[in-house]
Amino acid sequence: MSILAYGLNYRTASVELRERVAFPADHLQDALRQIKRDVAGLDEAAIMSTCNRTELYCAIHPDAERDLSLWLSKHRSVEFAELDNAAYKHWDHDAASHQIRVASGLDSQVLGEPQIMGQIKAAYEIARECGTLGPQLNLLSQISLRAAKQVRTHTEIGRNPVSVAYAAVSLAQQIFTNLSAKKALLLGAGETIGLVADHLHTNGIGKMAIANRTLANAEILAAKYNAESLQLTDVAQRLAEYDVVIASTGSSLPIIGKGAVEAAIKQRRRRPIFMVDIAVPRDIEPEVGALPDVYLYSIDDLTQIVEGNLKQRQAAAASAETFVHEGASRYLRESRVKKDQALVRTYREKAKTIQSESLERARKDLRRGTDPEQVLERFSNDLTNKLIHGPTKAIRDASASGRSDVLDAVRTLYNLEEADTLQQPSDPHREH
Repeated sequence: MSILAYGLNYRTASVELRERVAFPADHLQDALRQIKRDVAGLDEAAIMSTCNRTELYCAIHPDAERDLSLWLSKHRSVEFAELDNAAYKHWDHDAASHQIRVASGLDSQVLGEPQIMGQIKAAYEIARECGTLGPQLNLLSQISLRAAKQVRTHTEIGRNPVSVAYAAVSLAQQIFTNLSAKKALLLGAGETIGLVADHLHTNGIGKMAIANRTLANAEILAAKYNAESLQLTDVAQRLAEYDVVIASTGSSLPIIGKGAVEAAIKQRRRRPIFMVDIAVPRDIEPEVGALPDVYLYSIDDLTQIVEGNLKQRQAAAASAETFVHEGASRYLRESRVKKDQALVRTYREKAKTIQSESLERARKDLRRGTDPEQVLERFSNDLTNKLIHGPTKAIRDASASGRSDVLDAVRTLYNLEEADTLQQPSDPHREH
């Protein structure tokens, strides 16, 4: 059996195709059981499916690759040709390298994003629960996740934010070291503000409020984080309550003016406000940035930070390749060792059988009253001859057929040294 990493991602497939191929989380267990049952030549399987990729990791016979593709095509109702054109296939060493890159965030659309490692762990845990995780994929997962952890620990791949939403929250942490004691007001209820809310919640913000022109949309987002919901028209009079204000609405005019912020600062007795305006057109009047005790950042400020951080991550990605190579090589070595353990067991069992047979014969001779010295000598000769019979025959056969590779292997295996020169018969005419 070989290891195959088969899938498609944001580089190889459109979002429309990725949506059709993706596995809903509540269908993964059924899919794993079906693939194990339906694809002959497949012993183990794990499936990872996210918005950016769907990948199948399998212990499978190489001849069964097309059957795997056909199964996925049928199971997700996608034309085989369309799927095959977008799919990639990585085997053994390359499969290990690929999975390490994925788990490290080196293959992510947002370079270095940390969530992917947890998604791979979850995929393997589901496979374990379903009984489709065996020794080969278990080894692959352990080594891949260990190497990915080294990448994240020993490089800068994930230490600097490369999304605008995450950069905004990171700046807030620099201004206020303890977010748990702070209150945040988010203007808007779209995707970007949703990401900001998620990052603030993950980083322990004390309280949060969502303000939006359509209150119902604010209420939906606020419910996810136990936050308060507001109308945009209420923002000016409530502004003094908040330490962090992050805005991203679709308004054509500013939502927060200089006068409202001046009034808020006065009420706060000069306690600082951190403000980020991600919107285009801007939600916060630019003049607000000139006010004392106000830290205002625009989308351009965040973009510069993100671009600088991205360059740092790209440099880190180059240094991370050492860990990828070492991890893939380690997987290949340990995989070979595990595969050859059966041969070691067979060799040991055969030797023990020979030993038992020779020992039983010696015991019978002793019971018959044979001289113990003779029994020991016979036992020694008998055991030695039986143990070296196979290798001796292999040496003769290899010599006869010119198999120098086999002879070299025997020399290495048994630590043998041949005489530098063969003894030649004496020449009566040789001069003395």
